[in-house]
Amino acid sequence: MALNGIQIFKLTPKKNCKECGSPTCMAFSMKVAQGAVDISACPYMSDEAIAQLSEATAPPMKTIKIGTGDAEYSLGGETVLYRHDKTFVSKTRYAVALCSCMDAATVDAKIAELQKVDYERIGERMYVEVIYVNYDAASGQDAYLDIVKKAAATGRTLVLNCEDVEVAKAALEICKDGKPVLNGANAANYADMSAVATAAGVVLGVKGADLNELHDTVEALEKAGNKNLIIDVTGPDLKATFANAVQIRRAAIKNEDRTFGYPSIVNTVAVAKGDRYMQQALLALFTMKYGSIVVVETLDYAEALPLYGMRQNVFTDPQKPMKVEPGIYPINGGGADDICLTTVDFALTYFVVSGELERSGVPCNLVISDAGGLSVLTAWAAGKLSSTTVADYIKANVEDKINCRKLIIPGKVAVLKGDIEAKLPGWEVIVGPAEAVQLVKFLKDLTA
Repeated sequence: MALNGIQIFKLTPKKNCKECGSPTCMAFSMKVAQGAVDISACPYMSDEAIAQLSEATAPPMKTIKIGTGDAEYSLGGETVLYRHDKTFVSKTRYAVALCSCMDAATVDAKIAELQKVDYERIGERMYVEVIYVNYDAASGQDAYLDIVKKAAATGRTLVLNCEDVEVAKAALEICKDGKPVLNGANAANYADMSAVATAAGVVLGVKGADLNELHDTVEALEKAGNKNLIIDVTGPDLKATFANAVQIRRAAIKNEDRTFGYPSIVNTVAVAKGDRYMQQALLALFTMKYGSIVVVETLDYAEALPLYGMRQNVFTDPQKPMKVEPGIYPINGGGADDICLTTVDFALTYFVVSGELERSGVPCNLVISDAGGLSVLTAWAAGKLSSTTVADYIKANVEDKINCRKLIIPGKVAVLKGDIEAKLPGWEVIVGPAEAVQLVKFLKDLTA
């Protein structure tokens, strides 16, 4: 049987394989073609056949790994251009730029600032994952190596932006164990840079004056045996940078040009230097349009919150609702003696309700139970939000932690009030407002 033009059961099988008309072979081949199973799972395939088919059935974009341990990230591996076609595979990673042209105080301040961006939202840790360390030849090698040491000490994954082979080699001696990206290959030095990156076992970043030069340089690196690459799509201006990012991704996925089938780096500092707000806008743009690593000059906590929230939406499976973890969430310093409110675990509901509760200024406890990630009325209609589920969760997780015996339920499920009171002896069940925006006045009136 042939798959992608390769006779998969006619290439020196390790054992006697069944004829290609066998139902077993046919079913397995179809699963391989659909991406449901890896070709290496077949015990009868020869090494030659597995190698050929692994290459033929791989995604049009190669998956590249950078970093180590908890800081290891997958880049690339995408199979579609648009999120509504299929879920994106590898999320965009955000990088803050340092430069050897900066003085020590500035570098220390930027490192301290980027480490403040670190919080959790809907079960996902959101922080600056990458530090981009730019080499300025005028400052010399020693200044650059000092900054590399400081950046490596943070535990974040590094991108070493350096086109000087000797300086790059010295920098990698400091941080190669953290598997950084060496972003320094171009048409003039790619052979030497490839040797340095290969020796250190790190990903090599490729640059070019235009798409033609990029393509030729990547092609030459592939012929030399290096396919552990990432493409720096940054152009001389914003228009060229955006065009490069889009055209390279389209060439890889739509035109199946595997030479361009690699993740990308976008350096917004190069096209909007000093314009902090433009860089934030570009960070959002290239999150949606094909940046694997996007670099900005700075990113503080207030700026990061909407950007990471947007990234989470873009890179979340639309078929799976975003949920918050069930539990008791104290609001405004709520404690054991403060009133309880309950709602579902649908992330949007949680953020809307908790925001209004915070705005009220009233200390309280928001009790979230498992409702399958559905909204209030949908969960009620599906049986995920019922008097039984609410009462059981309160008994198991709340009664021994909270002294107050007042519980506010969503106004849209007021019908549950009587049943919940019957199943929770000693509790006073209060029907809340139908809309979250009414919670501020409701709580203030209730506690007046």
